[in-house]
Parts: sequence; C-alpha cells; structure tokens
Amino acid sequence: MRELTLHGGIPALAYGQGPPLVYVRGLVPQAGNPDGRSRWVETRQMDRLARGRTIYSVGRRPGLKAGTTMAELAADLAEAIRRKFREPVEVMGISTSGSIALQAAADHHDAVRKVVACATAARLGPLGKQVQRECRDLLAKGEYRDAMAALVPGLTENQWAKGAMTRVMRLSGAPEDPDGMIAMLDAEDGYDLACENIAAPTLLIAGEHDLVYPRELAEQTAQRIPGAQLKLYAGRGHMGVLRDKDFHPDIIRFLVN
Repeated sequence: MRELTLHGGIPALAYGQGPPLVYVRGLVPQAGNPDGRSRWVETRQMDRLARGRTIYSVGRRPGLKAGTTMAELAADLAEAIRRKFREPVEVMGISTSGSIALQAAADHHDAVRKVVACATAARLGPLGKQVQRECRDLLAKGEYRDAMAALVPGLTENQWAKGAMTRVMRLSGAPEDPDGMIAMLDAEDGYDLACENIAAPTLLIAGEHDLVYPRELAEQTAQRIPGAQLKLYAGRGHMGVLRDKDFHPDIIRFLVN
C-alpha cells in the first residue's frame, strides 16, 4: 500500500494490481488518509475490487470551507485525475462520494471513463436533506457527538436499530477536519445533477429502502442518465447496499464488460 498526495494536496492510498479505479471518499472526519481501524474498514470493503484493479482511494482537498459546491469538489477530483493518469479512468463513490463521482462524470468527460455510484441519486431526498442540515448545523456549533447522531434517522426506520446506532454515533470524538465535513455537507445540500450531461457508462446501485436517496429518485436518475444501468437491492437501506451479496459481482461485471 502506498500513500500519495495528488494535485491540490488531495491525499490518496494506492493498493491492488491492475488498471486504476479511483474510489472517492465521502463524509469522513479527516482530510488526510485514514489510519488504524478506519483504514482497515476501507481496504476490507474494497478488497475484492482490488484483485483486478489498482484502487486509488482519494480524499478531499485540505482547507475546504463552508459554501463549497459539488461542482467544485468534482473539479478538484477531475484535475487530480488528469494530472495523475493523463487519461480518463473508472471512478466509484458511495453516498456523498457517489454524488461527487456523478458530478465529475457530468462536468469532466475527459477524466471519467466509467462511473459506479452507490446509494446516491441526482439530489438528496427530503429526509436526507433534513438530517444532513441538522448534522451540518451541529458541527458548526462544535456539538460533534450530536452531529453524528443526527444522521441516524436517515439510516434506518427500525426503532431498536435507531437506538443502537445513536449510541454508537455518540461515541464519536471530535473530527480532525470539521470545516471539511461542513463543506461536504454544504455541497451535497445544493447538489442537483444535470444527468443528461453524463456520457460515461454509468452503474447506479440503490437500496429499496434507502431513506437518504429514496428509490424513486434513484429510478428517475437512472432514466435520465443516457444508457445508465440501475441495480436495485431488495430490502436494503442506505448503507445496506454494501452488504448485499450482489454488490461486488455487479460492480466487477460492469467494469469488465
């Protein structure tokens, strides 16, 4: 595993073997590369994809401030890709980072060859927008544990699970880069994708019971992106798509074909 710094100071990890697959990190507490358990979780999640690809896991540019737009995040990503690879590459993201990947595909055809976007759509659903605004406002006040707990209603409708997840979220310490998290949340709040501008082959993976990016929005997004494929996982919520048995096989088939 190699640690890299891409254009603009964007941190990255590289691991695996094969052609590049750029994996965009989303709403994470640090601007730099993850370490310890966070690194283990990320690499374990991407391990099956790394068997045929070199994963370039990229973070956000240091120094992001409130009011950042999704177009700006996508431009950062696209320029880092241009400088590193000199050609379009496959790009993947999940939730917030899936939105960044789609925005990059819409705005920067010379940087994105294929795009895999999971647990996202052309814009946030009403509940997703509500919980993320609450999280953002609490982060701005320095109420970090309450901020993370505010996201829970978007992750599950099950009352027992809500209680358990809230307790876990409240164990979170202060993020290393709260301003960067606020910037990411601002960008996603104003996000409204021009789906028709995407030219790259696109795979959308959605959960039937996603509360942040609801099924209906995912279906509409797939219909609006020319030639997009949609995989809808029955019974899965927002992050539950990652645990579906078809998650990795669907992505591998899409990238190989």
